[in-house]
Amino acid sequence: MNFCRTLLLLSGLLALLALTGCNRTPQPSDSEAAPTPAPLQPLPGLEGSAPDLGEPQRVSFETDAGDFTLALYTNAAPNATERFLHLVEIGFYDNTPVSRVVTGFVAQFGINWREEYRDWGENNFDDDPSLFAFEPGTIAFAKAGPDTNSTQVFINYINNNRLADPQFNFSVFGKVIEGMDVVESFRAVGDPNGGLDQARLWEDGGSYLESLQNKPTMIIRAQRLEE
Repeated sequence: MNFCRTLLLLSGLLALLALTGCNRTPQPSDSEAAPTPAPLQPLPGLEGSAPDLGEPQRVSFETDAGDFTLALYTNAAPNATERFLHLVEIGFYDNTPVSRVVTGFVAQFGINWREEYRDWGENNFDDDPSLFAFEPGTIAFAKAGPDTNSTQVFINYINNNRLADPQFNFSVFGKVIEGMDVVESFRAVGDPNGGLDQARLWEDGGSYLESLQNKPTMIIRAQRLEE
C-alpha cells in the first residue's frame, strides 16, 4: 500500500516538474547570448552604407588618473587610424597633458613640444569620410579646417553627431572600451572652453606646465596591445 502510494506521489511530482519546466521563463543559458553591439554605430542615415568595422586594434593609455583602453578601426577612418597608431608607436603621446577638458563635451590631448616630436604638429593628413556616430567614448582627430588633422585627438563625453556635419567633417575612428570612468575624471584646467594655451604648449610645454598652479591630467605612456 505504501509502495503504491509512493509511486503515485512520484508520478505526480514528475508531471508537475515537466509542466513547470515547459512554462518557466527562459533563462539566458537556455539560448545563445544576445550579440554584443558593435562599439561604433553608423551615423543616422548611413546604417546601410557604412563599412564593416573588421577586427579592432587596441591601444592602452596609462595616465596619472588611471588607465583606459581604445579600440581602433581602420575601416572606419583609414587615414586617422594609421596616423594615430604611428604616433603611439613612436612615443608621441607619452608624457603629454590632457590639455583641454570641457565638461559635457570633450577631452582633448596630443601636443608634444619636445624637439623630436614638435614638427608633427604641422604634419597634416587628409580627412576621412565621416561615417560613424560621435557617441560617448568615441575618438576623432581635432583639426582647424579641411585636411588639417595632425596629432591632436578628442574623446567625446556626450553624443556630438553635429561634428559630422560637412562644415566640420570630423571622423570617428575608435572608442574607449575600458576605463571610461578614468576619461571622465580628467582634470579641467585653463580656459573653460579652450583648455590650456596651445601655442605655449607647442613652444615650451615643460616650462608652461611647471608654471601652472592647477596641473592637467598627464598621459604617462601609450602602447599598442598585441592581439
